[in-house]
Amino acid sequence: MLRKLDNENMGRSNLGWLNSIFHFSFAEYYNPKNIHFGQLRVINDDLIAPGTGFNLHPHKEMEIVSYVVNGDLTHGDSMGNKNTVTRGHVQYMSAGTGVFHSEHNLGSETLRFLQIWILPDRAGYEPNYGDYRFNWEDRHNEWLHMVSSKEGDAPIKINQDANIYSLELEAGKEISFPVSEGRQAYLVQIEGNSTINTLTLNTRDALEIVEEDIQINSNETSHILLIEMKKG
Repeated sequence: MLRKLDNENMGRSNLGWLNSIFHFSFAEYYNPKNIHFGQLRVINDDLIAPGTGFNLHPHKEMEIVSYVVNGDLTHGDSMGNKNTVTRGHVQYMSAGTGVFHSEHNLGSETLRFLQIWILPDRAGYEPNYGDYRFNWEDRHNEWLHMVSSKEGDAPIKINQDANIYSLELEAGKEISFPVSEGRQAYLVQIEGNSTINTLTLNTRDALEIVEEDIQINSNETSHILLIEMKKG
């Protein structure tokens, strides 16, 4: 089963310094038919103006992954961590029993990043933070496996049976991805335009995939994120 989600129908918020698209119900955007997709609870496509950001605020019982599209994202938290990641890099945090953190754009250009929240497999984990600076070329015309469960083999490990991949596919290239029985996936067309099976996705569109293999044909250079997880 495939279901295309047009970005024009997603939730939106513009606070001046922060311009967001909400894939799922979040903040002032509430749609009772669009709360989550399996264990995937939040994808926010955020644009943050230079010199601004989210000041220190709390999180609890959530696996949080931030994927930078453009610009610099600087994280700070109550555990003493402070680091900056840029295009194609990832920062991640298991909020667990509770943590405070901040996210700022200290650079000179607009920051765009995807903020992803995944429900953990149980409550009560000790808070944890990390980041990873992936080589951009490692996703060129192939899937880059960035995040997995603790039993998986990706360099970033979270407390849930979920995998996150990124891809940069040249125009005219094809690539497949299997979504087997009992599994589902959520795909974000971050940049570019592609045809997936029979559906065409434009920049910022998304696709729900349930127990169906996909074939991606890139109509122009496409930057894609895919979150694969158990069905439910």
